[in-house]
Amino acid sequence: MAQTITKSAKDIVKAAMSAVPAISAEEALALVGSPDHVFVDLRDGSEQAKTGVIEGAVASSRGMMEFHIDPESPAHKPEFNQDKTYVFYCASGGRSAMAAVVAMDMGLSPVVNLTGGVGAWKKAGGALE
Repeated sequence: MAQTITKSAKDIVKAAMSAVPAISAEEALALVGSPDHVFVDLRDGSEQAKTGVIEGAVASSRGMMEFHIDPESPAHKPEFNQDKTYVFYCASGGRSAMAAVVAMDMGLSPVVNLTGGVGAWKKAGGALE
């Protein structure tokens, strides 16, 4: 018997985007190097290696993010244990919005999503390293 999918990926992304505060690429450009912000790249390692990451960003693929955030996890990254604003991004903004919802559910705060992801970042003149 075939599965009956009741919610599409598009529906889930749309709900996540409405639940997470957003920041434009232009606004985010001014935050690079800020002592009050941490950029978090939610793309997988091959995407990060191919295009580079925003300067100073924490690499945390969507599949490992929960373990990187959890201070009890052996994979915990101390960058997630700071009193800062976390700017989540991916290629276009969908995966990072979904990841941000989970991060917020875990207690990470404040978290914002970079609207349009790396695509919008590059269009706005943002560099990747």
